[in-house]
Amino acid sequence: MTSTIKIALVGNPNTGKSTLFNILTGLNQKIGNFPGITVDKKLGYCKLPGGRQAEIIDLPGTYSLYPKSRDERIAFQVLADSTNPSYPDLVVVIADATNLRRNLLLYTQVADLGLPVLLALNMTDMAKKEGIDINVDKLSERLGVQVVPISARSNQGIDKLKAAIVNTTMATQLPGADMDHLAPGALQHTRELLQTDHTYLCLQVLHQHEHLGRYTELEHEALEEIKRINNFDVSKLQAAETIARYRYLSSVLSGVVVDTGAKRKFAFSDKIDAVLTNRFWGFIIFFLILFFIFNAIFSWSTFPMDLIEGGFGWLTEYGHEHLPEGLLTDLFLDGILAGLGGIVIFIPQIAILFAFISILEDTGYMARVTFMMDKIMRKFGLSGKSVVPMIGSLACAVPSIMSARNIENWKDRIITIMVSPLVSCSARLPVYTLLISLIIPEKMLFGFINLQGLTLMGMYLISIIAAILVAWVMKIIIKAKEKSYFIMELPVYRMPRWKNVIFTMYEKSRTFVFEAGKVIIAISIVLWVLATYGPPERFAAIDRKYEQIEAQKIETEIATLERDRSAEKLENSYAGILGHVLEPMIKPLGFDWKIGIALVTSFAAREAFVGTMATIYSVEGGEEGTTIRNKMLAARNPDTGLPVFTFATGFSLMLFYAFAMQCMSTVAVVFRETKTWKWPIIQIIYMTALAYVASLIAYQLLK
Repeated sequence: MTSTIKIALVGNPNTGKSTLFNILTGLNQKIGNFPGITVDKKLGYCKLPGGRQAEIIDLPGTYSLYPKSRDERIAFQVLADSTNPSYPDLVVVIADATNLRRNLLLYTQVADLGLPVLLALNMTDMAKKEGIDINVDKLSERLGVQVVPISARSNQGIDKLKAAIVNTTMATQLPGADMDHLAPGALQHTRELLQTDHTYLCLQVLHQHEHLGRYTELEHEALEEIKRINNFDVSKLQAAETIARYRYLSSVLSGVVVDTGAKRKFAFSDKIDAVLTNRFWGFIIFFLILFFIFNAIFSWSTFPMDLIEGGFGWLTEYGHEHLPEGLLTDLFLDGILAGLGGIVIFIPQIAILFAFISILEDTGYMARVTFMMDKIMRKFGLSGKSVVPMIGSLACAVPSIMSARNIENWKDRIITIMVSPLVSCSARLPVYTLLISLIIPEKMLFGFINLQGLTLMGMYLISIIAAILVAWVMKIIIKAKEKSYFIMELPVYRMPRWKNVIFTMYEKSRTFVFEAGKVIIAISIVLWVLATYGPPERFAAIDRKYEQIEAQKIETEIATLERDRSAEKLENSYAGILGHVLEPMIKPLGFDWKIGIALVTSFAAREAFVGTMATIYSVEGGEEGTTIRNKMLAARNPDTGLPVFTFATGFSLMLFYAFAMQCMSTVAVVFRETKTWKWPIIQIIYMTALAYVASLIAYQLLK
């Protein structure tokens, strides 16, 4: 046996599988893709008793091995194919102790595949509160596997689970539900073809061999021929298998589970749902929650943001005073440090946003929002399943678009993919907050409503309304006869796991800094070079001009002249030339050539806008230690003498960033999900056109 044991976590949705994964692995985890598939693979490592290390794979939640979506298909592909790189040595099936009979259906399927299996009964503390008593020893004896009662939320039974993992070395020896009677002729032919005595594996292969890459084209054709000859009816046989398994589970659970609190079960959740999912009060409460979140993002983050901004200002000033003058110092301070400071300052706001999202998901409220929005979404060409990707887009459109593969209906899925990037993501948050701080005063309405927070909420609502309206238009344009359905299980309300909330804040903030930071630093270096250098003849002419002027000025005026020289050189640099080329196209929107440069760099990542402005204004020069916000506030239009960032310009720019497709990662993932460039190109064109028209109208009306 190898020193590292590979363990797969399997379970129904909402059984606490991901919570257990986080407890077992802590910070020692990473996200990747399953080979050849754009599906997230969560991998982590933990130490087991005896010093062994375990590699833990968190497989997507599924109700059975017969998948309804591409995400659910992963569990089957990993568990039924011994050649799969993620094929485990042991499977830990996590079951909800409050709904054991339904959860054990998946367990029986996994166990029948012949893998060593361990059953973890989660939420046992909640089951006791609801009057559900489970005889764990008797259940273990009847199933022939180790059964470990745990509570992942309260960290109970985890050590026992680790010990059980070490002691589980073989598959169950006890027979489960009889599958031989379902299609005896087809199973016999398949056993001969595959040269195996494994009945249930043969049954699964007959059902969905097309999802397994281990078989040759000839073997796939032979399996199809076996199905045809033996009248293998997939739907009828799956239904027959389910009935047989529930019959078997009835005998297993007889005398094992005693429910003395059936009347009390979920009573508390039902009472809360009567208010929170009410067709009138439910939406009002949802919008009040949104208002509180966005108000908190501005109010609570002010102090830490001021500290970070002041810290970077001090570092820049200290660097210019103590580091030797030269290109490397300028590159580091005015390029890399300035760009990085423009990102790090927003960590408090990113952390607060993800803390609230984590709390809403952890308590079970986010599932209610999905349920409430289903009827509304259907009127606009979407289903309730579209709500999950769209709400997820508040964080990032990339994983949200990938999660749309859970939508079986092709038309609903395409529309969801096409409109999800319109929902304002966390990358837009730095842009919004910087511009709002420039054009909206720090005022409190009625003593408790933060005007800036209210504006931020308005930007998010504008993006959501735009996404819904565009979906309605696409509903009319895109034709499909396929009907969609929406079935979901509402989890009971629970207190949020504060450890999980803190972990989410840390993980998302770290990802934001490192993923965005790599892009920002690269852009900052390239931009600093483009903004520092220009055509030699232009720079030589500027130097001669200012040398003549300086000879006639007194010393106190030299500093002002140096700032003027830096500003003129920036305008004539390669970056400035690019900005001036773009300026005629964006001037009707209220944007100058510097904003034009930021629009170009933002196509790599939206948040690059802040780093770009920081670099441009740092290269341009100015009073040492002045923050990027203050430099932007002080910027003046050379033609009018008015501030560059007026209310009209700021609002126009926010609308442009709200609607424009300025994220290459999103374009790439749309291509991967749709397998064609048609949809990404349509997406880029319509979102850019929408952004331009919205910004044009806003600026022309407000200027």
